[in-house]
Parts: sequence; structure tokens; C-alpha cells
Amino acid sequence: MTDTHTDLKVTPGPRMKVALGVAIAADILQLIVSPLVWEGAASPVDDIIDFGVAAVMTILVGWHWEFMPSFFGKLIPGIDLAPLWTLAIANVYRKQKKLAASTGAFQPGSESASEAQQK
Repeated sequence: MTDTHTDLKVTPGPRMKVALGVAIAADILQLIVSPLVWEGAASPVDDIIDFGVAAVMTILVGWHWEFMPSFFGKLIPGIDLAPLWTLAIANVYRKQKKLAASTGAFQPGSESASEAQQK
């Protein structure tokens, strides 16, 4: 007899893949824009990018506390050069995968149960 929890394979669904793509694009854009507007928290361009990305991420994968460091990290010049959005989405996926593996439940942004049954 096999344990179904260890046989469960969770792959990122289309929403998680899009969220990761948006996060990577936002981090690259902010890396390019930051030297042009080095004001840190006073940069309206960075703020617009951050609020837009936060809205898209919330629509795609729901609200997660991992998004907060992305906001607060932008307040300190230099720290916003780190890929905080990409790290946040990677951590959301890691936590969803761990939760799904332990409970057998699927989370928003991960492959749905119906998609898993089709395979």
C-alpha cells in the first residue's frame, strides 16, 4: 500500500506561471528604472510599478503576507535592487506546494484537481 501524500505531485498552474513571469518582469524593470530615479521611497515610478504588481499578484494568486517585504524593501534605497517580487512569488509557491503535499489540497495558482485528474 502506498501513501497518497508522498505520491502527490504539485506543479505550478498557469496562474502561478504568469505571476512568476510578472514578478520577474517587474524586478527587471525596477532594476533598469532604479538608477534613473534613485529617490527610494520618494520615487513615484517605483510606487506605480509596485502597486500595479501587487494588484496583479493578488488577482492571480490571492493576497499573501510574502508581498509585504516587497513594499517595505522599496523604502530603503539599494534594497530595491534585490528581486523581491520574484522571491515573494517563489516563497508563495513553496508554501502552497508544502501545504498541498501535507494535506492533499490544491491552492489557487497551482494545478487544479481537475487538471491533475486529466493527467
